[in-house]
Amino acid sequence: MRFLPVSDQSMLVELQDLEHTLDLLAALQAELPAGVQELVPAARTILVSFDRWQTSAADLQRHMAALHLGRQARSAGQRVEIAVHYDGEDLADVAQILGIDVPELIRRHSGSDYSVAFCGFAPGFAYLTGGDPSLNVPRRSTPRTKVPAGSVAIAGTFSAVYPNDTPGGWQLLGRTEVPMWDLLRNPPALLQPGMLVRFVDASTAAGQALLQQQSAAKAQAPAAAEHTGAGMRVRATGLQTLVQDAGRAGQAGQGVSAAGALDQGAMRRANRLVGNDARQSVLESVAAGLQLQSLGATVVAVTGATGPLTVRSASGAAWQAERNAALNDGDVIQLGEPDSGVRSYVAVRGGWLVEPVLGSTSTDTLARIGPAALTTGQTLAVGDARDAAAVQAPDLNPPALPKAGETVVLDVVMGPRTDWFTPEAVALFAAQRWQVTPQSNRVGLRLAGEEALVRSQTQELPSEGTALGAIQVPASGQPVLFLADHPLTGGYPVIACIASYHLDLAAQVPVGGWLQFRPLAPFADLVG
Repeated sequence: MRFLPVSDQSMLVELQDLEHTLDLLAALQAELPAGVQELVPAARTILVSFDRWQTSAADLQRHMAALHLGRQARSAGQRVEIAVHYDGEDLADVAQILGIDVPELIRRHSGSDYSVAFCGFAPGFAYLTGGDPSLNVPRRSTPRTKVPAGSVAIAGTFSAVYPNDTPGGWQLLGRTEVPMWDLLRNPPALLQPGMLVRFVDASTAAGQALLQQQSAAKAQAPAAAEHTGAGMRVRATGLQTLVQDAGRAGQAGQGVSAAGALDQGAMRRANRLVGNDARQSVLESVAAGLQLQSLGATVVAVTGATGPLTVRSASGAAWQAERNAALNDGDVIQLGEPDSGVRSYVAVRGGWLVEPVLGSTSTDTLARIGPAALTTGQTLAVGDARDAAAVQAPDLNPPALPKAGETVVLDVVMGPRTDWFTPEAVALFAAQRWQVTPQSNRVGLRLAGEEALVRSQTQELPSEGTALGAIQVPASGQPVLFLADHPLTGGYPVIACIASYHLDLAAQVPVGGWLQFRPLAPFADLVG
């Protein structure tokens, strides 16, 4: 085992192959060490996220090094059959690569069971191992910009079904009508690690019978409950306003990352200002323009980006409000253009009444989980505030947020793939300023530097878990700093990761702002 640093609250364990990876995963799951929050397995690695107040990378390394691997019995789980229409765009090409005809390719792909090794890339995307050992083909040289949901594909020795429309470079053999990801199902992901999967040719009698069974088992959404209490009407949404909370941790088994508010500190401060639990739902609004009209008497607080906050009464009177304000029926509160930071957080006493998805009201823009972005005219229900705590005074020393054009220095932990870059690129990474481009969003900050980072290792990196704050470097050499809606796994090397105490600050850097990275220590393997 090789232990690689990721951040001050995560580490990457690199193993010989998939079999050893699954052995270690089974051993850790059988007796989860104290403080471990998430395990993200991949082909040859496991990303281990932990609470640094309960344990350390050194403690976890010693625990894993002492495990007896190779003895973990992995019993076969539930068996799932999936009817496939074998009409994929790459079917003939794959048959030619393997030196067989199309009917033989279909027979081999549907002729034996697969096992769900792990999930990643997208919610419900399961990496399937096993099957006929001859089915080992490379990815497409040029990935498709859009692979339709339900596409059945192979790459290397893996097989998979794409849960949603997404870019992808796997070879397409066919399609299925069975949804891999359905929020009306419990759990939403059809395939879970340990399950057995058998593909069935839909043109056969068995396939036709299976199609009929699957079409009769579609879930229906429950009726929404009516709310008659206080609320807020959205008069204007601004650039983008989403519902966020502390996130949905613990869903890695379904290929779902935590998401949640980008500036967790601002979320907690807004809730405390109105007497809510610190992890309660808030509205995360980008830049200026959000307008909310109070329906009944409400108390709101706004934190994060600083700037003018205006209240206008039903009679037309207007005044500048403090960070928390009591609103009467009909009052409208409006967020002005920020003078520092970029994201504001709006909490209401009693909390926003939003239906949770997988235990969280957070909107994950990449995975498309959670409430949709706010729309003009929408009414947001507000919870009962009678059990809320006392309203707290504003923080007299809020953190300083970056202004347009400023350079923000962020501490980073070097790794886990720093050694995939030339020494000159590693030095350049810290010496050069990087500008935040307009292509940035909640998935990540896309950065541009005067010089690109050059890799010393150019081979393909097998997909592995990616942490919040990871700085991934694609083929262009221009980094991407992953924020809360980042994919659970990635196939480009991560040169470094933002220290956890600077994550909130990174989320508040505006487009056009500059970043400079300050390594806390040179890159080195972890030694317990």
